[in-house]
Amino acid sequence: MRNIIWFRRDLRINDNRALYAACENGGEVNAVYMVTPQQWQQHDESAAKLAFWQACLQKLEADLATLGIGLRVLTAPSFSEVPQALLQLAKSSGATGLYFNNEYEYNESVRDDAVCTDFAAAGIKTCRFDDRVLLPPGSVLTGSSSYYTVFTPFMKAWLKKAAGTDLSPLPAPKPQPKPQPKPLTAALVADKPASVAWCCDSVWRSDLWPAGEKAAQQMLQKFAAGRVGEYHEKRDFPGINGTSLLSPYLAAGVLSPRQCLAALTGGQKKWPAEGSGAWVWLSELVWRDFYAHVLVGFPRVSRGQPFKLQTKALHWNYDLEKLEKWQNGQTGFPIVDAAMRQLRQTGWMHNRLRMIAAMFLSKYLFIDWRLGEKFFMQNLLDGDLAANNGGWQWSASTGTDAVPYFRIFNPFSQSARFDPDGSFIRKFCPELAEVPTPALHDPKKLAAAVSSLKIDYPPLLVDPQKARQQVMTAFKAIGQAQ
Repeated sequence: MRNIIWFRRDLRINDNRALYAACENGGEVNAVYMVTPQQWQQHDESAAKLAFWQACLQKLEADLATLGIGLRVLTAPSFSEVPQALLQLAKSSGATGLYFNNEYEYNESVRDDAVCTDFAAAGIKTCRFDDRVLLPPGSVLTGSSSYYTVFTPFMKAWLKKAAGTDLSPLPAPKPQPKPQPKPLTAALVADKPASVAWCCDSVWRSDLWPAGEKAAQQMLQKFAAGRVGEYHEKRDFPGINGTSLLSPYLAAGVLSPRQCLAALTGGQKKWPAEGSGAWVWLSELVWRDFYAHVLVGFPRVSRGQPFKLQTKALHWNYDLEKLEKWQNGQTGFPIVDAAMRQLRQTGWMHNRLRMIAAMFLSKYLFIDWRLGEKFFMQNLLDGDLAANNGGWQWSASTGTDAVPYFRIFNPFSQSARFDPDGSFIRKFCPELAEVPTPALHDPKKLAAAVSSLKIDYPPLLVDPQKARQQVMTAFKAIGQAQ
């Protein structure tokens, strides 16, 4: 008997439900990973993320070897070719089962359903597992058996459900009885091990996010033992090291959310104290689940449609010149520019800044949020459709936010509150190094300082007051006053 474990965004050997089940079922186990370059391009996967995936895959290859499991990489242009490529592999290698963990995006779900259909027709079993979330979509529903559309009641129901659910991480499977299984038939693939490069150069900062499961676990344990205690106080300040920095590992599945929860709670069946740093970080894990549930319950959101269907009537601005200035960090709003430059230079952006930058594009420039969502995915190391789409739609007031459209962050008041000494702004906008701190948070003082110091820094791209009125008028026009 031979089982194949199909790795996707679950690049780890510990707490991997599909891998554990494949090994526990007995017989030989082989691993496969699919490279789908055309599909990745269509999905706007960033070069940084692909480079990170590749490096993590190489680490996974070595970790699997310690278990006596070989890893091979198949290439198919797009998802539509994946079912037959996997089926050919299974038939030629004599596999009796295919094991994989579910993905919840629309295209991925269609692909996986097609794989199961083709394998069933060939008489080969497929075994699917929920692994990317703490509680799978469909397990947390309203009293009317529908998906939640607002986070706060979702979290209340989630906590109740989770309290009665075993969320303990699984160990790594035991090494296979044979030191090394026979290689998969080379004719099926390019016989390409994971160590062969398949992506381009990127801005991935390996010094900040070293690849592999071991590095991820070390970062998780360090955070859980230290910074999480102050997370509620420091997480919104981009100039200090107040966040977990674990999102790239969660997006690639190098860490599981169950491992994060176990580190947070010490494996105890008790939630952290409300309002504590640990409690706030727990809520961030629940937010990940929430957006995955929204993706499944309302699949239109992964197909370019707003969650709030009435907002389809909005007449967005498509000023490509302003869009480009936003992308390049040349808006004249220091906190926005610093945020966008952080993204371009590191492949990552602080979460508070993601909200500020997204709200600036969608509310102040009134540019279609989908253009911003696309740009983020093209540059983010931790790009994840559910979280990225959810965040953008929340910021644009087209999504699940319970607060109406008039939630509009003022970039200057945000920077005064969350970067009061201007250290973050100055780090990524070095041309503003000599600008007095109060001027970084005041448009009139900023203009005066830029002029007197003869600094090459752009003027405000848009008048904040006029922009705010524009967006208010637009939403009122489509009946979003409630």
